[in-house]
Amino acid sequence: MRTQAQRIRDLVNEHRPLVMGGVYDGISTRIATRVGFEVLFMGGFSVAATLLGEPDFGYLTQTEMADTARRVCRLTDRPLLVDADTGYGNALNVVRTVELFQAAGAAGLFLEDQVWPKRCGHMRGKRVVERAEWLTKLRAVLETRGEHDLFLVARTDARAAISLDEAIARGKAAHDLGVDAVFIEAPESVAELERIGRAIPGPKVANMLEHGKTPLLAPGELHQLGFDLIVTPLAALMASAKAVQEIYALLRAEGSLRNHLDRLMPFDDFNQLVELDRHYQLEARFKSE
Repeated sequence: MRTQAQRIRDLVNEHRPLVMGGVYDGISTRIATRVGFEVLFMGGFSVAATLLGEPDFGYLTQTEMADTARRVCRLTDRPLLVDADTGYGNALNVVRTVELFQAAGAAGLFLEDQVWPKRCGHMRGKRVVERAEWLTKLRAVLETRGEHDLFLVARTDARAAISLDEAIARGKAAHDLGVDAVFIEAPESVAELERIGRAIPGPKVANMLEHGKTPLLAPGELHQLGFDLIVTPLAALMASAKAVQEIYALLRAEGSLRNHLDRLMPFDDFNQLVELDRHYQLEARFKSE
């Protein structure tokens, strides 16, 4: 049987840009699935914000991410890639992370080389572990994933912590190890993206973070530079936060949204999104006589 990880590999092999939808909870997952994203991505930044109300600063735990992934996976048939941060410890912790994420239904994971506690890739103050330590963790994933499979993205933050040269060296080493894709986080110019695309063989990930350090390019432009998987992880979160803040401000100022109903999803449409009719049917099926 073809695994969800293999589904991603097959899509990458179609040699077109694969844009992943960034999700973080049940509603965002239902919407991303409905609009047609072929692969979903769940990042620590968004989960830390929505689950804890905290920044992506190393507060999220291994089990909190696994539990959120489980809630997301039950709502979609699309492969889900999950941010595994640093693996939450040494190689033994990485093995447990693999087991937890596989049990949750994840199709794959991103594993990075930051020193724990990590922080968002576009924040200042990042530090990375020795190259050999990171490669050992990646090898732990490759040797643990087994027949259940996982699509492994090797992420390095060495561009900011050390140099672009070191980031490229780490990316090449990860590719040689056998990872599915390489992700060099936070390049700061088109020239750096071009260099990464030329230097590292195999599938590569580009992170398009609005207002971040990396120039925002269209999927076709990134694909021409050599990038295959494109993640826009925070767009839905930032759009939602802006909309909620504006609605709360209106409600606080006016006491009612009677004059702003066009800014809300209609009640019936929302119930359709969460499949209310299916639950009525289920209730009727098991109703006591």
